[in-house]
This record gives sequence, C-alpha cells and structure tokens, in this order.
Amino acid sequence: MWLEVAGATRHFDGRAALDGLDFGLAEGEIGCLLGPSGCGKTTTLRCIAGLETLDQGRILCRDELLSGPGMHRPAHRRGIGLVFQDHALFPHLSALGNVEFGLSQLPPAERRRRASELLERVGLADRLDAFPGQLSGGQQQRVALARALAPSPSLLLMDEPFANLDVALRERLVGELGALLRRTGTTALVVTHEQQDAFTLADRIGLMREGRLEQWATPYDLYHRPASRFAAEFIGRASFIPACCNGSGELQSELGPLREDSHATHCSGPVDVLLRPDDVVHDDDSPLKARIVERSFRGADFLYTLELSSGRRVLSIVPSHHDHRVGEAIGIRLDTDHVITFPAAG
Repeated sequence: MWLEVAGATRHFDGRAALDGLDFGLAEGEIGCLLGPSGCGKTTTLRCIAGLETLDQGRILCRDELLSGPGMHRPAHRRGIGLVFQDHALFPHLSALGNVEFGLSQLPPAERRRRASELLERVGLADRLDAFPGQLSGGQQQRVALARALAPSPSLLLMDEPFANLDVALRERLVGELGALLRRTGTTALVVTHEQQDAFTLADRIGLMREGRLEQWATPYDLYHRPASRFAAEFIGRASFIPACCNGSGELQSELGPLREDSHATHCSGPVDVLLRPDDVVHDDDSPLKARIVERSFRGADFLYTLELSSGRRVLSIVPSHHDHRVGEAIGIRLDTDHVITFPAAG
C-alpha cells in the first residue's frame, strides 16, 4: 500500500474523534472520505498530514512510518501536499510566486520553469502575474492545487477543496482535478461532504461514522452493495420494503418475487429490501400500480415518490417525457441487479 492507516485512534476531551481507523490507498489511487459533520474526516486528514498526533495506531506512506507508538514525524518532513478549503494563498505573491514558494531548494530558473509548467497544467498559463485578489474562487483553487503539486509530493491531501465554489464551477473542477491527478499519477485523499464529488473523483470512498469507517469501497459498491443500513440510507436515495425469505435466496414482497445475489449469504425470515430509485421502473403495461404523491423535476428526469397499495412509499427515476401529475397512478415493475437485504426494522 502507498498509504496505510492502521488502528488510528485520536481523542479530544475524552471523546474518540478517531476510533481504530483502518484503510489504505494503492499508488496512484484517489480516495475520498465522506460522512456527516463531526464524523472524523478532517481529523483523519490532519493526522495523516502530521498536524495532529495519534493516541494509538500507525500511519505509513511508501512503507515509511510517519506516526506510530512513541513516534511522530513533523508535518514539514512528511513530503505530503496539502490543499485547504480556504486555499491559504499568500495575498502579496502572484500566482507564480505562490507556486514557487515551496520550491526554494531549486535554482531560480528551474523554480520558475516548474511553477509555470504546473500553472499551465491547471489552465492558468495566462494568469502567472495575477495576485489572489485578482483571481476568481476557481482560479485560486487551481493555484493552490498547483502549489501543492509543485514539489511532487508522495501524497496529496485536500480538505473540502470545492466547498466555496458554485455548483457549475465545482462540477467542472472536480472533473478537471480527477483528470489532472490521474495524468500526473498522484495518490490523493480528499475530504468532501458532497456525494457526487466523491462519486466523480474517487477510486475508493470511505464512509465514516463517529470516528469509524462504516465502509471502504468503490463508488459502485458503496451505492449498490452497502455494508450496513446506515450506508444504504446515507448514500444516494433509499427506500425499503418488507419481504420474507425462505433461506433459498427467493424473497416474496408486495412488488413481486426477488432473488438474492448468487454470492450472498441467503437470509431467512422477515427482512427489509433496499430499493434505489433506478430499481423501480415506470412501465405502462405493468399490472402493478402505484400513486404519485410527490414529484421533483430534474431536467432529464423526474424523481417520483410513489405510494404502494399498502401505503408504503418508494422512489422512482422516470425520464422527463413521462410527465405525470401528483395523484395519478402509474404502472411500475422492479428491475434489480443487486438485491440487498437488512434485518427488518424493529
């Protein structure tokens, strides 16, 4: 592993901000830490950076121990790049000067060449002499990224790097950042509260809860194969319907029979089945009907909240040319590739 965090524990005022955290990143991978406020995302980043000390556990980068029992390498000796939410640019230095700042060990000509090259990579070749106050929020973010990448860090850490940007700019920069990190082969760990940013950017997502990792998985598996009910409810949109298992992998529900994944441990007895909005398909020819109780127009599609005959509600994504009114009954059917069950609520 390029980055390894093992048993990381950190307490503040007697409370465990990190409680035995374990995860790793391979070289060139991009990881994201996601979770509710206060779950320990930023504390994790600060411990890896060397800005906080561990109470227990260890942190290694390229098989070198950075933190461990009785050992804490200072932040400036870790070879790790940092990008903060507020960019932390020097207001009295130009974009070029900010990027050059961390390259003092290089000769002046080499320093300028390296800084200019990084600013060109982030699309700011024409803004080398601009000061932070003359740059937009997105441009300042790019300067901060170029500055962090300039010394060729072994690992790049980013704490909510897109938090202060508007939605359209953030979406564009997330895609550009992912492309740049992969082009440069940079291993990175990003803290974000935006699920879509994590889905777009990350090879691995760590969903955190109360200082622990609820799940460390690919974006696809986190969405389609959540390891816990908390993960299922926190990631994306989720509905649950009761079903009864007979232990053979066949489930009976009010929306018809379902079959568990072949690799799953077959359940037995009453369970709740996770349904994502894309599992519930609008089908005019289906005899199974549900009534629209809410609808949200999202441009290319509607998100319908549907009430079943039992009174339970499920969500369905429907192409926007199927424009139905609240109160209207529409035909539905299930199209589930992954049947995930949890113990019945209560």
